[in-house]
Amino acid sequence: MQIATTNPEALAAPPSIDASSLYDMVLNGGPLMVPIALCSIVALAYTVERWTRLRSGALGGQRLVGTLVENVRMNGPQRGLELCEQSRTSLARILAVGLRLRGQPFLEIEKAVEDAGSREVGRLSANLRPLVVVAMIAPLLGLLGTVWGMIGAFGNIALQDGLGKPELLASGISQALITTAAGLAVAIPTQAAYYWFKSRIERFIRLTEDAHLELSAVEVLPEEAA
Repeated sequence: MQIATTNPEALAAPPSIDASSLYDMVLNGGPLMVPIALCSIVALAYTVERWTRLRSGALGGQRLVGTLVENVRMNGPQRGLELCEQSRTSLARILAVGLRLRGQPFLEIEKAVEDAGSREVGRLSANLRPLVVVAMIAPLLGLLGTVWGMIGAFGNIALQDGLGKPELLASGISQALITTAAGLAVAIPTQAAYYWFKSRIERFIRLTEDAHLELSAVEVLPEEAA
C-alpha cells in the first residue's frame, strides 16, 4: 500500500492580506480605493461645514424667541429689530422681516416672511447635495472594485491552472471585498449625517413658524412703547 507523501507547499498557509493597518488594507484594495478615499474626504469636508453652519448658535433658538417677544412687548418692534441685527442668525433674519412690516396687511407680512424663510432654508440646504452624491457613489465604487477583483481572481486561477486550489480564489475574493467594505464604510456615516442635517433644518422650519406666530401675536404695551 502506497502512502501519500506530504507536500510542504500544500500544507502552507494560503496567501492572506496583511490588514494590520488601514494603509495596508487601502493598498490591497486596488486602484478603486483612490476614488473611494476622495469620496470620504469630500464627505468629511461637507459634514464639518454643514455642522458648523447648522449648529444652534448659527441658526437661533427658543432663547432668542423669548428675548424678542419680551422686548417687543415692553419696548416695541424697533427694539426687536435691533436685537435681530445683533443676533445675526438665520432665525433673526427671518423674524426681522416680519418686524419691519409690522402694521402692514397680514397677507403682505406673511408673504414677505415666507419668502425670507425660503431663502434661508435654501442656503441651509445648499451644501447637502454633495453628501447625497457621495452616499450614492461610494458603495457603487466599492461594488465595481469587488467585481473587478473577482474577475481578476478567476482570471488568475485560469492562467495558473488553479482548479482545486481554493486558497488562490480565497485570496483574490478577500482582496476584492475590501473595496465593498470601504465603500459602505464611507456611505453609511455620510447618509446618516445627511438625514441628521435634514432633521435639523426641519426642526428649524417648525421653530421659525411658531416663533413668527408668537411674535405676531405680541401686544405692545402703550405706556412702555412710548
